[in-house]
Amino acid sequence: MDEDGVGFKARLVSMLLRLITLGLIVAALSISTDGVVIVVLLFVLVVPFEKLFPRHKGQKVRRPYLDTDIGYALVSPLMGLLTGVVAFAIGLLSLAWIPGLLLAPYVAKIPDAYLPVVGFLLFDALVYWTHRFYHEIPVLWKFHSIHHSTEHLDWASGFRAHPLDGTILAPAFFFLIAAGFSFELTGALAVAQLVLGLFLHANVRWRLKWLHRLIITPEFHHWHHTNERDAIWTNYSTFLPLWDQLFGTYFMPKNRRPQTYGVNEPVPDGILRQLRHPFRGWANPLWYLLHPFQSIRRALRFARMILRSMRTSMFRRRGSKPWDVYPLEEASTVQ
Repeated sequence: MDEDGVGFKARLVSMLLRLITLGLIVAALSISTDGVVIVVLLFVLVVPFEKLFPRHKGQKVRRPYLDTDIGYALVSPLMGLLTGVVAFAIGLLSLAWIPGLLLAPYVAKIPDAYLPVVGFLLFDALVYWTHRFYHEIPVLWKFHSIHHSTEHLDWASGFRAHPLDGTILAPAFFFLIAAGFSFELTGALAVAQLVLGLFLHANVRWRLKWLHRLIITPEFHHWHHTNERDAIWTNYSTFLPLWDQLFGTYFMPKNRRPQTYGVNEPVPDGILRQLRHPFRGWANPLWYLLHPFQSIRRALRFARMILRSMRTSMFRRRGSKPWDVYPLEEASTVQ
């Protein structure tokens, strides 16, 4: 086929993907307009500060791939349904509710005034470890890499996330509920984490040095998003940097600031391509239905692989990097 034919085919596919994406946005808006409200609210609250106090001065509001990130926000009501179903399954399969049940008698003895503090600390510690696993276990990183693929941090970049990446909060949520903490407290912690995450991506130059070891700041989270070698596998905390300090993943150099962001492997542009990206190499879903016994064996191997990778992440040497832990070809699939 000649170059004109290839170019026409590529343009046709791109146009079809855009039309399908537009259809998803329309469907999502018919369910809820929350995505539009969040986009407008965050734009009004954050963009003025980005213009007055820019971290990267040459970065424009209409920067590359802004439409992809805003698109994620607009389709969030629709993708949230998928996230909820998968998060429920992940919460059950993670078995985090078992230690929660074992802890429940002790939680029941905690005075009501201290329950929010204890719940907050447990939630934050558990999300730290789940977040760490999503970076350091290759198959989970494929989903989380979509969020990290943005090369520009600003008011909109926090929207970009694969719907299955939303399951990061599921084990902590199930643990707290099983342990006897209220749905209101657990839900409030989850919402607070999501909202705070949107603001931490802002393109603002404030370093807030005096807060660095107390609570996470945009500077802390920008280091988490950089693809600079010495910052990879660092700054996983969602509220308190305490956990990074305890477990050897805290990284806040005094003499420089993060300059480049993104991931070190190719991630396609566009919502639909990014939704499909983590599943590249997986068998057709019909195969699993037509081969149930082989599917069960694969599922068991997958579970063993996840458990081995979790152990590797938990007990790796402090300060080690992907190339220290995994073979060279596999190290390129985690960050």
